[in-house]
Amino acid sequence: MDPQLLHSTADGVATVVIHHPAKRNAMTAGMWRSLPPLLDRLATDPSVRALVLTGEGGTFCAGADISTLRQSPGEAQGLAVRAEEALAAFPKPTLAAIRGHCVGGGSQLAAACDLRFAEEGALFGITPAKLGLVYPSSSTRRLVSLVGPGTAKYLLFSGELIDSERALRTGLVDEVLPGGGLAERVAAFTRVLVSRSRLTQAAAKEFADGRTDRDAHWAEQARGSGDAAEGVAAFLERRAPRFTWTV
Repeated sequence: MDPQLLHSTADGVATVVIHHPAKRNAMTAGMWRSLPPLLDRLATDPSVRALVLTGEGGTFCAGADISTLRQSPGEAQGLAVRAEEALAAFPKPTLAAIRGHCVGGGSQLAAACDLRFAEEGALFGITPAKLGLVYPSSSTRRLVSLVGPGTAKYLLFSGELIDSERALRTGLVDEVLPGGGLAERVAAFTRVLVSRSRLTQAAAKEFADGRTDRDAHWAEQARGSGDAAEGVAAFLERRAPRFTWTV
């Protein structure tokens, strides 16, 4: 099978799989290009409530396919940034499910997700210093927002890999699961996400990402949604809520 992004949807969760096992799921130029339009389609699909990004087999993503950097490093980096920004802008909750290596462009994609769950033994690194590349400013700011300037500088200056324990301690990942436990935990957690109010999630995502001009919009959405009344009624009646607001 050619390098590509595979996707499927089940029970409200879209799963996008980075599939290039011959090169540890390194992203080719074609794969970078295909991610934004794929995300656009999934964003407008009313059956999709959350998105999981993962890699084929035992590796998340070993970064960009280095052969794509030979011709024009700047163009290749531009493709990666556009894909990263499209993932960060996805309007529904996103989660990176990480096994094995999550390096370079792989870490760039993982950082663009809302949450990151990793299996023990995963390794993380951001490696432009090994190639003489300038890491994009938007990607650097996103990394700093996750781990702080000290850890960001450690990763960017050295290009060294860190293990899942240190990634958890520094905030690069949100949970670390024992070997073999990642899929079960991701499935359980996405069931939780799908059951919650999409209104709450959409507003929280914008606010957490720094939007400061949408308070009135979300107040209006809340007034007209009925989600709050349903949530309170469900709590008092000891039943699962049936939230109706959609993106």
